[in-house]
Amino acid sequence: MKYFITYELRKNAMIHLDDFFISSNTLNYISEEEYQKIDILIKAIDSISRTSYQSFYIIDYYRRDFLYVSDNTLFLCGLSPEEVKEQGYMFYLNHVPEDEQSMLSEINQAGFIFFSKLPVEERLDYTIYYNFNLLNNKKKKLINHKLTPIILDKEGKIWLAACVVSLSHIEGKGHIIIRKKGKVDYWEYNLKSHSWKEIEGISLTEKEKDILLLSAQGYTMKEIADILCVALDTVKFYKRKLFDKMGVKNITEALSFATNFKLI
Repeated sequence: MKYFITYELRKNAMIHLDDFFISSNTLNYISEEEYQKIDILIKAIDSISRTSYQSFYIIDYYRRDFLYVSDNTLFLCGLSPEEVKEQGYMFYLNHVPEDEQSMLSEINQAGFIFFSKLPVEERLDYTIYYNFNLLNNKKKKLINHKLTPIILDKEGKIWLAACVVSLSHIEGKGHIIIRKKGKVDYWEYNLKSHSWKEIEGISLTEKEKDILLLSAQGYTMKEIADILCVALDTVKFYKRKLFDKMGVKNITEALSFATNFKLI
């Protein structure tokens, strides 16, 4: 099991916009010609966003703002996409609870440091996941935030990153992990020790997948038992085992977990 320190938290420090960026990912120059080439990418993400309840946006680390914001309402806190895009990173300072802003800054910096240690040819294969609250009229909404780089500059630094926002399937802020495409094992970040630790991932048996998929289709446990030709107690046993394995409390959370991490 690998374990290493990546970040030293600045205690009792006020959060500023610059805290969401890191010097090692400072890009030298992106031309207008290069921006014109990504119009097709923005149109593709906009098309995908219209088929999903999730919110999508694109972070531009060269201009230090949002290049695109979808009109899905989950992420907008009552604002229009244009207003969120105009606010850019100020959106976090305006709509994330103050006691969570330093956490976001730490996640951002620790993620960049982790990313900088990767071989350049693998950097587009990694995605970071974490939870935090958004405030809308003083009401909190716990969301899961998935961020993955989509275009690097010539030096291998992140130019554009795609972000997908959904409701969290796990209670509580944090739960920070990084996953590599096609890999079961993952890295988890500890906010107390300010370090990453490699964790052995989980996989599902065919029976567990069957139960999840049939549950997603609305079948009761009795109906699932009949379809799979097993006892009702067997289905209950597999469900309990699934919940323990995933660290969730009910079938809705289990389905969200399995979908998020492509286990089914």
